[in-house]
Amino acid sequence: MSTHKKISSNIPNKRKLYYLPIVHTQTDMGDQSSIVRDAYVKKMGLQAWRRKKLSIDHYWNELAKTVKNLNLPFPNTKIYQDGLPFSDDGKETALVERLASAGSLNHRLVKQLIDKGAVLVGTESPDLLIEEYNLAIEAFHESASTDPEKLVNNQSEEILKQRDEFIAKRINQTLNPGEVGVLFIGMLHNVIPLLDDDIEVATPIAPVIT
Repeated sequence: MSTHKKISSNIPNKRKLYYLPIVHTQTDMGDQSSIVRDAYVKKMGLQAWRRKKLSIDHYWNELAKTVKNLNLPFPNTKIYQDGLPFSDDGKETALVERLASAGSLNHRLVKQLIDKGAVLVGTESPDLLIEEYNLAIEAFHESASTDPEKLVNNQSEEILKQRDEFIAKRINQTLNPGEVGVLFIGMLHNVIPLLDDDIEVATPIAPVIT
């Protein structure tokens, strides 16, 4: 197990966060999924797309095994999810259930943890997610050569930075002493340096770029 520790683990009632890098599936891309698939197939070929899909599925299988082996204390566990907007009316769980039903491997895993008693926490700013989505669509249509797998590289770095700040703030504010957090987060994010110093961070699975 690869572990990134910010503090000594001997502090009573410490807060701990499992930082789990994720690879987005086609289902996770929502309205952009068909655009991404078609562009990738045009550039790399259908067989390459199928191999990529298998590779992503394999990574999620390994990640699910890793999460199972964490032996989480579910009543004291909070789940944070990349792309899950914070909602004042508590619609986060309904969104996860809808995406899980649609076939998202990420949200199926999150739903399994919720069903076992973990608490889902709205993680992201809705306004920033909408702004980033609009920039991604604009960047894609502006250039036919845009690599659909790296759309975020053509988006504003400032928005990604603001998203990371919002995510870290949500964790800092909602993860209580003695609790364990699980953060499913894309590999381009850089949340760890923004977390409070008393949060011990562990990365139990190595990031994989497919």
